[in-house]
This record gives sequence, C-alpha cells and structure tokens, in this order.
Amino acid sequence: QLQLVESGGGLVQAGGSLRLSCSDSGRAGTVYTMGWFRQAPGKGREFVASIAYDGGWTYYSDSVKGRFTISRDNAGNTVYLQMNLLKPEDTALYYCASSRGGALRVQRIGTAAIDSWGQGTQVTVSA
Repeated sequence: QLQLVESGGGLVQAGGSLRLSCSDSGRAGTVYTMGWFRQAPGKGREFVASIAYDGGWTYYSDSVKGRFTISRDNAGNTVYLQMNLLKPEDTALYYCASSRGGALRVQRIGTAAIDSWGQGTQVTVSA
C-alpha cells in the first residue's frame, strides 16, 4: 500500500480556487492510477477525478468537469487537483487515492477500485 498525504484544503468563497496536493511518502506510486474522492457530511464517498499512471488519461465526474483539473508529477511523486469556480456544494472532505486498476475503472466503479487512501483534507466553500 502507498502512504498518501494530502494538503491544500481550506476555506474559500464561492467562485474562488484551491489546489490540493497528494504526496506518496513511500515513493512507490508512479505506476499507480491516482484519484480524488470527496465526502460531504451525511453522504457517501464519491468519485471526483482520476489520472492514469503516466498522466495520459484523465476522467472527471460530471459535477466537476470543466472546473477541476487533475495532474501528476511522477518525478516528485505528487498528484494535484486544481479546483476553480468553486461552489458551496463542493464543500467536503477530499481524499487522495491510489489504484492498481486503470483510471477509467476508478471512474466507473469508484471506491471499490481503490487500494490506498489518504487521511483527507477539508475544503469549505462559503456562499
């Protein structure tokens, strides 16, 4: 399993931007699909975005498509989620995740595809 650590969460006004980072402290994640999920209070954990091990393919949920961008820096063992035009409904605990499956599989089956999770970072968007 990878050791994933997220950072970059915080409080932002609607329309603002944040960038989340996820580092693999074990430095073994360059061959894994990486993804971001989120969980709002009282709701299940939902898929946000995924990226192939080489960054060649990316997938997004419909709710964030066009506003969020996932990217990765394999040299630095870091995955990013750039979040623009944030909305109050984006408020959630955001989790970094890794999978030995493909990025499309992560999008399609969600949490069942995940092998390792980070501890989560809170994102709060005020109206």
